[in-house]
Amino acid sequence: MRRMIAALGALVLAVPVAAQEAAAPGTGAVLRALDKITTEVRDLELANGEAAEFGPLTVELGECRYPMENLASDAYALLNIRATETGTVLFSGWMLASSPALNALEHPRYDIWVLRCTT
Repeated sequence: MRRMIAALGALVLAVPVAAQEAAAPGTGAVLRALDKITTEVRDLELANGEAAEFGPLTVELGECRYPMENLASDAYALLNIRATETGTVLFSGWMLASSPALNALEHPRYDIWVLRCTT
């Protein structure tokens, strides 16, 4: 029985893993910003390397990428969000359009998420 389980385990490990989907860089991204107190919502359209201010936050887009095979599919963007006045980094990393809560800005008043890449 142990040999059968070991053989099945070896067989599963021998199956090739599917390659990751190839991604293409966009020229920029569209982000949505929300002030949870005033309910102000604003879309920020940024080019790669560009920054914009929303309230006391500075949002900088490093780059945006999307799956080459499906342009309408999941976009992901490299963002740096900091307090404008102090320069304190509040968020730095990749944010996914389909799962913004997976890697989100942790702020009591403001919320920012990726909508899509621009091409």
